[in-house]
Amino acid sequence: MAFILALDQGTTSSRAIVFDQTGSIRAMAQQEFEQIFPKPGWVEHDPREIWRTQLAVAREALRQADASASAIAGIGISNQRETTVIWDRATGEPIGNAIVWQDRRTADFCRELKEAGLADSIQRKSGLVADAYFSGSKIRWMLDNIEGARAKAGAGELAFGTIDSWLVWNLTGGKAHLTDVSNASRTLVFNIETLEWDEELLALLDLPAGLMPEVRGSSEVYGQTTPDCFGAGIPIAGIAGDQQAALFGQGCHQCGMAKNTYGTGCFMLMNTGSDRVRSSNELLTTVAWEVDGAVDYALEGSVFVGGAVVQWLRDQLGIIETAPEIEELARSVEDNGGVYFVPAFAGLGSPHWDPYARGTIVGLTRGSSAGHIARAALEGIAYQSMDLVKAMEMDAGISLSELRVDGGASLNGLVMQFQSDLLNVPVVRPRIAETTALGAAYLAGLAVGFWESREQIARQWQVDARFDPAGDPQTVKAQVTGWRKAVERSKDWEEKG
Repeated sequence: MAFILALDQGTTSSRAIVFDQTGSIRAMAQQEFEQIFPKPGWVEHDPREIWRTQLAVAREALRQADASASAIAGIGISNQRETTVIWDRATGEPIGNAIVWQDRRTADFCRELKEAGLADSIQRKSGLVADAYFSGSKIRWMLDNIEGARAKAGAGELAFGTIDSWLVWNLTGGKAHLTDVSNASRTLVFNIETLEWDEELLALLDLPAGLMPEVRGSSEVYGQTTPDCFGAGIPIAGIAGDQQAALFGQGCHQCGMAKNTYGTGCFMLMNTGSDRVRSSNELLTTVAWEVDGAVDYALEGSVFVGGAVVQWLRDQLGIIETAPEIEELARSVEDNGGVYFVPAFAGLGSPHWDPYARGTIVGLTRGSSAGHIARAALEGIAYQSMDLVKAMEMDAGISLSELRVDGGASLNGLVMQFQSDLLNVPVVRPRIAETTALGAAYLAGLAVGFWESREQIARQWQVDARFDPAGDPQTVKAQVTGWRKAVERSKDWEEKG
């Protein structure tokens, strides 16, 4: 068996990558799928389209690699995490569209939890803040707003899952309803100390325990794919939420190591080992993974809109035709011309947690051009990530010595250099930028003996590019001041309630 197949199910596309034993990519296929926006602040996906596209790209990647099922030692899954699917156990059909992690429809309910004084208890048990970002309030909304759903859930007829659970259910022909600890820790109802669904939190959100999947480790054999998927059964052997998978794929296996993934959103994680560090700066405490019975935790900061701002410039504003054009347009001007772009299309995540913030462009003059807006949009990605680093350093009591980066926007040299200037530390991009899929592959490979140890995996990490600080400190200070003013103007825009 020569390969591991990684299924990387993201927010805007489904990907599949075939890795060999050196951790190199042998084949890759990708397919975008529809983003559904029923109302302002609402974001949905069709779960059936997610399954169709993920199966299609997996088959295509195997075809490109000229690999049959017998050549695949195992499948690893990484997934957009908090996106919520509920389906009928008998038919396997979803009861409605998936509610995506970006969706803000439950913001008022989460505000009510905070006003009722429940935020501290929720954070103590789940490691999370009471926010619409997480799955729990989305599940509750679906049960309350889809006809007959609550009664069926109470009768044990429905199954909830994040996208990993949905894929495993379909890959196994409905034989397995499970998730791993990293995904479970993103639901708002999982106790990260006992590593079980928490009865008090389930009751708080009025969720029946029978709806929830079985929770397993991140690196073990969960079951086999049905023969009709790939012609023969393949062990499903690794699962991790996309950001935890990227932390693993970046080789950040030691306490204090950190990575930032620049995808649709931006997600920074710092490995805190066996310590559950409780944040005083509105960061999240999350399960990183469980391997061989040992659990690692992480501090996490989440930016809701990162690379998605480039899609917005392409699809809604129309100032570029393809995403890669953004860097050239941004470089057509020397600086941002005093323009700041806060892409709070779905509110602000860490460390602000303002679901009522909205996207804001400030500092416009008659001299402002498309280039200035493009540059401000890219800089906004780096500014938001800077906010995460500062909060994380305060919580963990650790000053970063370097930041490992991955994801689509990590290939943008302008963004990475600006990120290094803002943080005043080296920003390091690995040779394999697809670290989310690679982390899922590594977790699966460890479970089936394809790789021997984490030490072997860590030795395979190689540098592709390094960006060292080169900005003038006074200029950077002034830029940060402008950013913070812009963020304040974006906050509390939508009416509460």
